[in-house]
Amino acid sequence: MARSRARRHLTRILTCALAALGAVPAAVLAGSSPAAADTAAFRGVNWARLGDNFHGGPLVLHGLSNSDSYATVLAKADTIYTGFQRNLGANTVRLPINTYTVGTTWWAAYTGAIDAATAKGFKVVLSYWDDGVAASGGRIVNTSAFNNMWNTVVTRYGTNDLVYFEPMNEPGGHSAADWANVVNNWLNARPSIPRARVFVSGAGLNTDIKSMCADRRLDGTILSLHHYTFFSGAKTYDQWVTFLRDAIGSCADRTVLDEFGAPMDTGLNYHDATSTDNFVRYFRATTAVLRELRIGSIYWPGLGGKVTAGQSDDWYAMQKLHGTGTNLTLSTPNASGLDRLRYAWGLTDGGVPDRVSLLRNLGTGQCLDIPGATTANIQVQVYPCGNTAAQRWTVTAGGQLTALAGQRCLDAYNRGTANGTVVGTYACNGGDNQRWTIGGDGTIRGVQSGLCLDVNTTTLKVQLWACWGGDNQKWQVQNA
Repeated sequence: MARSRARRHLTRILTCALAALGAVPAAVLAGSSPAAADTAAFRGVNWARLGDNFHGGPLVLHGLSNSDSYATVLAKADTIYTGFQRNLGANTVRLPINTYTVGTTWWAAYTGAIDAATAKGFKVVLSYWDDGVAASGGRIVNTSAFNNMWNTVVTRYGTNDLVYFEPMNEPGGHSAADWANVVNNWLNARPSIPRARVFVSGAGLNTDIKSMCADRRLDGTILSLHHYTFFSGAKTYDQWVTFLRDAIGSCADRTVLDEFGAPMDTGLNYHDATSTDNFVRYFRATTAVLRELRIGSIYWPGLGGKVTAGQSDDWYAMQKLHGTGTNLTLSTPNASGLDRLRYAWGLTDGGVPDRVSLLRNLGTGQCLDIPGATTANIQVQVYPCGNTAAQRWTVTAGGQLTALAGQRCLDAYNRGTANGTVVGTYACNGGDNQRWTIGGDGTIRGVQSGLCLDVNTTTLKVQLWACWGGDNQKWQVQNA
């Protein structure tokens, strides 16, 4: 992560950033946007080594041990990715490599972390981190070591369409022109790798992507941007919006923000739109821009990272690790932070924490109800509100609507995506047909179908239907 080196460059970066900020008027999200992005399919987190990935030794990720076999790494990684998938909705992981890891005894085991991810359908971004051998001070110093490492990686994963390659994380020792030459040489040496599977770091600390975007030799690649509060100082919400949009420029359609993060251990409320806390303003603005421009993102860190005084890992960590051996579980330290991350990914509305609620239909004045409070699979209805067990719904951080103490999930039957699809209760299985977004306009939309939760005003049964703005499709979330 950038923080281990960023302080050395902070004064220079801060001066440049503030100068740029003064030249740009404050913008709001309603303003004109860069071209629509096609990177929103990247919903990821970084899995890091404790103590950060800038390390002159093998990269043993948090939860792994340097004595682990390939089979053990595979099993541990599968459990951790299951946590990322279930708790966050992630489908991407960014993993570090270096010359002490690739082609060594540890590489034989470490590949289990890559293979476990692709086996689950995860995208994997492999990024080289300065290790003092192939690179030092953010600059490639041993081209032979650099190329040998990457040749080993590409030989193994070059034909796997789920694996992406980032030649170097934070090439801060190179000028923009020099770094573009390094990347161009990397591409030319590996013509079999599709450019759409190469992440080109922004010059400096992955901060200048516009120079890379303008270099026609790099066309077709993905641009990797990093964005932290300590890069540029405190700002208002609107200034954070402006700053990030300016950093992206007209390159949104190629950009993935593959590092950004904020404290998740200090009780900050990322739902608070009126907060004057710089981290809250930054994180809310960042997630809003990502969502608006449909830019994919990879949060730092999902797990691991710098060890913070008084903690066992990074205070930015989105997940906390529990257990030993292969018996591992993950938990979420800040539900509001997770909500905002999922908001950036387009999975939730970003403002609904887990809570038990009544869902009152505006058109009928009645509440979403399970007939007879049965645990059998049954089509739901609306019924006069009575705050009964059959009407108490938990809106989870994962986007599910559960009832009867979590025994049943609201489900679009048979994964239907057509008007009239029956909506009922079913055993919770994590499918997209059981995930819903509650919009600010009062609609409840199926994640899989995009259709609205709709009341048939004749039968009072609930179904999916194309959203049209009627009151029978509007719902009020009321405390139970």
